[in-house]
Amino acid sequence: MTPRRRRRLILVLCVLVGASATVALTVAAFRQNLLFFYTPTQILKELTFSKRPVRLGGLVVDNSIVRETGDLEVRFAVTDTINAVTVSYSGVLPDLFREGQGVVVRGVWQAGVLVADEVLAKHDENYMPPEAHDALKAAGSLQQ
Repeated sequence: MTPRRRRRLILVLCVLVGASATVALTVAAFRQNLLFFYTPTQILKELTFSKRPVRLGGLVVDNSIVRETGDLEVRFAVTDTINAVTVSYSGVLPDLFREGQGVVVRGVWQAGVLVADEVLAKHDENYMPPEAHDALKAAGSLQQ
């Protein structure tokens, strides 16, 4: 092998190693920041999210909103009409948040309660996450 070919081979190998490392780091970063959407039934079946943030979607259960010590501490239940999950949230709730309303909650599962750091309320009558729509349709409680 001539010295010129050897340099080219080394250069090509370095580029391939660099590209592989870039792809591996990008995939690892995406996997770390990926948040899956779950329904209450899925969360209760798969209680393996103890330290991972998750998104929970469903409807706020009627008569489940309980304000705790301060105005910003609130507990409520979210259902997919099959099961319900208790959510604890500390902060200002969205204006559209109310019982029977669709919500998406982001938080961490701790001791049977989803401790939320973000609550998003349904912003109009047409919006619902596809997963929540499918779960409610399967349960037969989706109002057309």
